[in-house]
Amino acid sequence: MKTEVNTGRVVTRFGAELLVENTEDNPDIPHVRCTAKRKFDTIVCGDYITWHHNEHGNASVDDLLPRTNALTRPGYRGRPRTIAANIDQLVIVNSWLPETSWDLVDRYLIAANQLNAEAIIVMNKSDLAEAHATEADWQAMKNYEEIGYPVLQLNAHTGEGIEQLKQMMDDKTSIFSGRSGVGKSSIANRILPTSDIAVGIISDSGEGKHTTTTADLYRLENKGYLIDSPGVRDYALGDISTQELADGYIEFAQYQNNCRFHNCTHDHEPRCAVRTAVENNEISKERYLRYLDALHTLKENSNS
Repeated sequence: MKTEVNTGRVVTRFGAELLVENTEDNPDIPHVRCTAKRKFDTIVCGDYITWHHNEHGNASVDDLLPRTNALTRPGYRGRPRTIAANIDQLVIVNSWLPETSWDLVDRYLIAANQLNAEAIIVMNKSDLAEAHATEADWQAMKNYEEIGYPVLQLNAHTGEGIEQLKQMMDDKTSIFSGRSGVGKSSIANRILPTSDIAVGIISDSGEGKHTTTTADLYRLENKGYLIDSPGVRDYALGDISTQELADGYIEFAQYQNNCRFHNCTHDHEPRCAVRTAVENNEISKERYLRYLDALHTLKENSNS
């Protein structure tokens, strides 16, 4: 008797066990528990796989299907660790407490560019803006909007901005990224009120406790998916080239082909069109200075 092969999408993983959504649209079997062999150790939340039923015990994974992309970050001893796969959109969640690191936002935007994914910048806890937002913060948000990134003001407790965010997640696989304590799980609970996603307690210092230990995939009402990922306090760029770094600053694109040198790093080279654009206030000076910091860090790491 020929074994029936099914397709599915990984909801979450615990060791060798996977919870898989049955993409064959079988209402009788919406999810199935699978066991993956050692050769499938790289399977993560968001992956598409093929699997088959066993007469006894869990179903078995047959194959990992090709990915469109994968989000990684440095793990044990600097080795890259894949967090999730097949992502259409990064939702970069920030808040006014703990305060926003614009360096970190830039790094997530670089990651989105490498994934060929869209990005949304979310500012949660809008009720705290009056007490904690600075003029530099408002200018940073304006800079992102001017170069084409959507910036949403949200309040997960009151529901402000949630409907607009939900509309922007229609028919896409989105992943929430951002520091611990910014309210990723609170926003997810608003979008998925029946999912009971754990919400952490914010300490008096403003630092958040990690509440999500694995990446989990949730189906949305609008044919989209949400990946709720482990909170990160930082996001290292990993092993990227200087060109990939520059490409992550999308406002450079219209200028860098006019630089004198084809491999210009936009740092010290003569007749650099990007630096000229900064001097002419066509590119945000603050964003450019953050780019230089990231460039110098990248060079230091490559020489160490």
